[in-house]
Amino acid sequence: MRKKLILFIIVVLVILMISFNRTKESQKKSSTPTKKITILLDWFPNTNHTGLYVAAVKGYFQREGLEAEIIQPSEGEVSQIIASGKADFGISSQESVTLARAKDIPIVSLAAIIQHNTSAFASKKETGIINVADFEGKRYGGWGSPIEEATLQALMKSVNKDYSKIKNITIGSTDFFSTIGNKSDFQWIFYGWDGVEAKRRGIDLNLIWLKDLDPVLDYYTPVIITNERHLKDQKELTRRFMKAVFDGYEYTIAHPKEAAEILIKSAPELNKDLVYKSQEWLTEQYKKDADKWGIQKKAVWEGYIKWLYDRKLIEKMINPDNSFTNELLP
Repeated sequence: MRKKLILFIIVVLVILMISFNRTKESQKKSSTPTKKITILLDWFPNTNHTGLYVAAVKGYFQREGLEAEIIQPSEGEVSQIIASGKADFGISSQESVTLARAKDIPIVSLAAIIQHNTSAFASKKETGIINVADFEGKRYGGWGSPIEEATLQALMKSVNKDYSKIKNITIGSTDFFSTIGNKSDFQWIFYGWDGVEAKRRGIDLNLIWLKDLDPVLDYYTPVIITNERHLKDQKELTRRFMKAVFDGYEYTIAHPKEAAEILIKSAPELNKDLVYKSQEWLTEQYKKDADKWGIQKKAVWEGYIKWLYDRKLIEKMINPDNSFTNELLP
């Protein structure tokens, strides 16, 4: 009888200790202040951003003690806004980061959202544009980025064609389908959105993939960026942010349909069918042949920096080690 009583007391004490520890841990978590952060998109919400919305809706940011606000761009270059600290994190591209760092703007890429460059010069079949040489005498519809003119100049020069014979028309973020063949003959698009939509609409496009023009142009776009101060002064916060984002994209890769539904609920103005089809296509692209989502290779950064410098598109060589980091990926 006494042995049973002692055993009972031991069991009760163990239960009380477990309960106490759980209560203590719960109090510790609840007493940790939530840090508000802002994430600046590079365009309107689309499937490049799905992992961010998943992280918000599934509670991954909250789990890391973060309250994330995802905002769309209004005025100003994303890189400059992030560098100034007016937003904590942003969506940009390797080309924008490279141009910014060449001007001593202190931003750093934290992760590649997509492993390979899925952008292309697109035109309607009837234009007959099938290679870079065909750009001569055509109308280019651009969004007004300095990298566009620089890239077109370099590509035209590589095939001994005259860039000045391209009529450069800035159309901004205007819908591709309302301007192609109307205001412009060719545009630079991301296949995962406009290319998928063209196929959905039954529109045949000629596509000239950037990555096929030169292996160096298979760079990272889009990427997630922050400024150097975050890495120096708020490294742990940045690490927690990246853990939440990483889990958001991993969920998206594993559950594309459910992730698409989260994006649709977060941005109900988007076409549902386009989101589902775009998400299905991009799911294979996020991680592709990399060991894990988000990883960036030094050779990719190094090659593109040299490509720009050799063509005098940037005034000085920059150190790729300062332009990106894999350190904060889980």
